[in-house]
Amino acid sequence: MHNVDYLEQGEGETVILLHSTAAGNKQWRKLIDTLSPKFRVVAPNLYGYGNTTAWSVTKTQTLADQAALIDQFVHNQNDITIIGHSFGGSVAMMAALRHRDRVRRLILIEPNPFYLLAEHSQSAGYKEAANLRNVIKQNGDIGSWEIAAEYFADYWNGEGSWHAMDELRQTKFVAALKPNYHEWDCVMNETTPINMWKAKLPKNTSLLFSENAVTSILELQALFQSNIPQWQYHKYAEGGHMAPLTHPHIINPLIDEILSTMP
Repeated sequence: MHNVDYLEQGEGETVILLHSTAAGNKQWRKLIDTLSPKFRVVAPNLYGYGNTTAWSVTKTQTLADQAALIDQFVHNQNDITIIGHSFGGSVAMMAALRHRDRVRRLILIEPNPFYLLAEHSQSAGYKEAANLRNVIKQNGDIGSWEIAAEYFADYWNGEGSWHAMDELRQTKFVAALKPNYHEWDCVMNETTPINMWKAKLPKNTSLLFSENAVTSILELQALFQSNIPQWQYHKYAEGGHMAPLTHPHIINPLIDEILSTMP
């Protein structure tokens, strides 16, 4: 059995928020306040975050494992919206597939299903993702989490981001990053083909991405846009990959607008 730690606020149609790596559900506090006057907003912690059960090392983690964490929140619910950021975006895709009869809308903020790039042998983005995976796995295996954290922070936030943190922030970041060791298995080993996502995910799907996105995310965005043109694509100018945390004043109004205009 596992425990799922979550925040819940508001009444109405259910909106489920799935957080990014190393963030936890507290990344959504401002968005929860924005949406809860109109919706029942639920923000679970994924495996290893907050008081949600940590992942067992005896089994390889999958997106389906993570997606199953929301089962308890969709019981007897219809017209559900799922919003996911980064790794949470990949989980959101699988959760929407799992509950496709109940999920009406999907909003993905720079999702990271990197396995989709694997078939492109010259993909610079896949090589970047694989390098990052290797750094996390290899340093995690020997307990050198500070090295892993520096590489991770600088990849997503720009070179020098790690050293710009004070010591307390670095310590917290190292602790928060550890579930990522297992998350890489989800986004690199998944096998769902892009045509399945095209056929089974809601027509009301929006993908948000930064104009300053890293190569791996830009390649995924281009892959989705060329294969699934019926989705809505929104580019934001500031904040980069971590904009939902660092620039909620840009991301949250955009999400609110999308929800108000989606059928």
